[in-house]
Amino acid sequence: MGSLTNLFGLTIMEEKVYLTLLDLGPSLAGLITRKSGIHRRSVYDALERLIQKGLVGYIVNNNRKYFEATNPERLVDLLREKEATVQELLPQLQARYNQTKEKSETLFYRGKNGLKSVFEDHLATAKEILIISASSLAKEVLEYYFHSYNKRRIQKKIKLKLLYSGKERRERNIKLAEIKYLPRDYDNPASMNIYADRVAIIHWSKENPFVILIRDKEIAEGYKNHFNLLWKIARK
Repeated sequence: MGSLTNLFGLTIMEEKVYLTLLDLGPSLAGLITRKSGIHRRSVYDALERLIQKGLVGYIVNNNRKYFEATNPERLVDLLREKEATVQELLPQLQARYNQTKEKSETLFYRGKNGLKSVFEDHLATAKEILIISASSLAKEVLEYYFHSYNKRRIQKKIKLKLLYSGKERRERNIKLAEIKYLPRDYDNPASMNIYADRVAIIHWSKENPFVILIRDKEIAEGYKNHFNLLWKIARK
């Protein structure tokens, strides 16, 4: 059985007392103490909190208080109450998150998993991607991942504009993509992926690939302008 402390936010003491009551039925605090192995004072504290949460009730008989666990379906109600609270707070939390997200930042990723993080970000933003110095190494470095990535990109109808250098010239059939070629003078060991308000500078290497991701609206706009100039002089 999963832990009630993890699922429903009960303390360890509360969980032990509640489960003990489920087994015993209506019981005096002394019996709960003996069966649970918890100190009497701690049992009373746990019972009080469980009563507040609606998980324990009690009756008084001959001036003695008998405690009883409520139906476990009450746990489902607790989850619903928590979900309702989260939904109420969500707009405020989202606004605070977006304020932070809009701040410019530079992130560094190393290795194949780091590269995948950036490509997953492509899919998350779902914006057109402009690529300067596109590299044929990309499919080699992320060979198996690219099939899934391209499939999801096409499903989301994310368009590509790719600028290859002269040495990369070859026939290509990439869905939702426009391709142009620059002269050899424009060869660059690093590719630049420009999308949304981001610029990803990627060093494609089989041994040690890495990417620098810049999140800044003004910088992204500057790179988009640079891309558009190169696009005009490039050839199909």
